[in-house]
Amino acid sequence: MLSGKEKRQLRAEANQLKPSVMIGKEGVTPRLMDFLEESFNKRELVKLKVLESCPQEIGKIAGQICTLKNSELVQILGRTLLLYRPLPQKSDNAANEG
Repeated sequence: MLSGKEKRQLRAEANQLKPSVMIGKEGVTPRLMDFLEESFNKRELVKLKVLESCPQEIGKIAGQICTLKNSELVQILGRTLLLYRPLPQKSDNAANEG
């Protein structure tokens, strides 16, 4: 779980980020979750924009995504979510074997 200080630091880092994921009228879908998985494999911070057409509540969307993607909610600002998940650790054994 992130501390308040860590969340403040992540919010500062995310200021220049543009939302990379848009959630629309279909809400949380398997395709969206696949895209989020790809995003989290490339970066630790992902910014999502929940469009007006989305039928689900923002808080419920955040909780559902955080649970399914093992991520943490850093911030909800208006209709924008900021999520954090550490990058996967690379195995030292794999580097030594090659």
